[in-house]
Parts: sequence; C-alpha cells; structure tokens
Amino acid sequence: MASLDDLKKRISSVKSTQKITKAMKMVAAAKLKRAQDSAEKGRPYSQKMNNVILNLSSGISDKSNAPKLLSGTGNEQIHLCVVMTSDRGLCGGFNANIIKKAKSFFLRLKEEGKELKIITVGSKGNDQLKRLYGDKIIENISFKNSKNANYFDAEKVGKIIIEKFEKEEFDICTIFYNQFKNVITQIPQAQQIIPLNTENNDDNSSDESYEFEPDEDEILNNLLPKNISTQIFKAMLENSASEQGARMSAMDNATRNAGEMVDKLTIEYNRSRQAAITKELIEIISGAESL
Repeated sequence: MASLDDLKKRISSVKSTQKITKAMKMVAAAKLKRAQDSAEKGRPYSQKMNNVILNLSSGISDKSNAPKLLSGTGNEQIHLCVVMTSDRGLCGGFNANIIKKAKSFFLRLKEEGKELKIITVGSKGNDQLKRLYGDKIIENISFKNSKNANYFDAEKVGKIIIEKFEKEEFDICTIFYNQFKNVITQIPQAQQIIPLNTENNDDNSSDESYEFEPDEDEILNNLLPKNISTQIFKAMLENSASEQGARMSAMDNATRNAGEMVDKLTIEYNRSRQAAITKELIEIISGAESL
C-alpha cells in the first residue's frame, strides 16, 4: 500500500494534469469555431471548381489532346499517396484514423502489384509510417510554424506534386485526410486528384452549359494546377477542423478521467489516514492498559 505522502503527491500531480487538459480543451474549443467555419466555406468552392473542370472536359472532342493532369498518363502502375496529418499530438484518434485508412489502401496496392510512393504532410504521419514504409517515403513536409491552414502552404504541396508528375515519377495521386463532420466524428477520406476522378461525382451539373473563351484546352491547362492546390487546401481546412474537434473531445475525456482518478485517490488517502489514526489509538490504549 502506498504511503500517505506518496498518495498526497499523486493527487497533486493528477490535479496539475487536470488543469493542463482543461486549458487545452478550452484552447481547442476557441480554435474549433474558426476552423469549422473555414472548412464549411471551402467545400462549395472546391466542389464548384471540380464541376467546372468536368464540364470543360466534356467539351473536348479529341480526348487524346486533353491535358495529362485530366486524362492521366495512360498507366496505373505507380501510385503517389499524400498522407496529411497534424504536426502535434494529443488529439485522440485523429492521426491514427488517417494512417489506418492509408495503410489499408497501401495493402490493396501491394496485392495488386502496384508501385507505391508516399509524401507525408505533417510530422505525426511520418513518424507512424516510417516504421513500415520508410523506404517508400520520398518527401516529408511539415508546417509547424504555420498557425493556421493557408493556401500558400497548399500551393507548395501542389507544386511539388505537379513537378513530380511532369517528371513522370508517378501515374496516380491520392490524398488522405479527415473530413470534419462534428466534434465527435471525423471521417477519413481518400481522394484521387491526378488524374481527376470523373466517376461517382453526383454533384456534377452535367446539364449546365457554358460558352468558353478561349478554348477548353487552354482554360484547363490553367485551371487544373490550381484545382490540385485547391483540393489540397480543402483537405488542410478539413484536417484543421477535425484536429481541433478531436483534441477538444480528447482533452474533455482526459479532464473527466483525471477528476475520477483524484476522487479515487482521495478516498484511498482518507482510508489510509483513518487506518493510521486507528492504529495509533489502539497502540495508545494497549499501552495504557498494560500500565
């Protein structure tokens, strides 16, 4: 049994931890509202850009002359996977869920005999993946110094991806991130961005007709690189909101668990203290009777 002094130190330690987790929960709650608003506002823009590109691509008569970012290389052998996680921990299962989604995708590629290349955005994803897929990671990108997700960081990632595609280092690019639903729920996503996935796009307004100036090919050559950066930026915004929601939930649970632990330790401390007092009284009474 722990001594009274040890129990007192443990109670003090847990109370200090509880103060930290409560403060982290409040900080995450303050950041969540802004991150959630940014994520929700970014969804219509990224979806509309996808729709415009799909409408433009439907107007191209000769598909063989379509930009490679739209039509692809014609092969599906080399896959580039961009795994987007956070640079900080203490956010529950946020990072683990993305890694789990990515690993299941990697296993499927291995079973199909495909070649895998990985770019990690965020140090936590790199730390977890390098144990099994260290030889597959070709780039590790971190934005620890950036306070909030911004388009300039997304554009940096987009340029790296496009440069590697132009050098024919891969055929298909897929990004992995968490889509924010609410504070409790974040849904891991795998989105193909190169070539643009035209299948299962229910939001595509195929009935809309546009008149384009200049030609579709020229517009697509300008829009497609921007679309890649836009989709990455959307993923960053979703990740930012999901991270704050997961951290808020995790710190709330940690604060509650710390409170329960303090209660249990306090009961144990009081029982031990009462037992020590009772023992002393018995010794005094026994000594008095012996006289």
